Amino acid sequence: MEAHSGNALTIANYLEKHPRVEKVLYPGLPSHPEFALARRQMALPGGMITFFLNGGIDESRKFLEHCQLFLLAESLGGVESLIKHPAIMTHASIPAQIRRQSDSLQRQQ
Repeated sequence: MEAHSGNALTIANYLEKHPRVEKVLYPGLPSHPEFALARRQMALPGGMITFFLNGGIDESRKFLEHCQLFLLAESLGGVESLIKHPAIMTHASIPAQIRRQSDSLQRQQ
C-alpha cells in the first residue's frame, strides 16, 4: 500500500501541474477539499485518482484512445491499472444536462 499510494501521489502531482488537466481530486494532495479529513482518517490515501481534462468529451475520447499504460474498464475492481470515463461508459444513459450539472458540482468542490 505504501508503494501504491506513493505512486498515486506522484501521478496526482504530475497531473495537477499538467496544462491539459483542469483539476485533480486525490485525498493525498493538499488541494483536495477534504485533505485534512483524509489525513485524520487514513493511514495512506490509496491509489484512486480523479482528474478532469480541459475540453470536453472529444478530448477525453482522444486521451483514452491513446492511453497505453492503463486498461479501459467499466469496473475499477481489478488489480490492474485501470481507467474509465463515466460519461461515455457507466453513466452514458444519464442525460447530458444532468451529467453536466453533476460535473459542475464536482468541479466546485
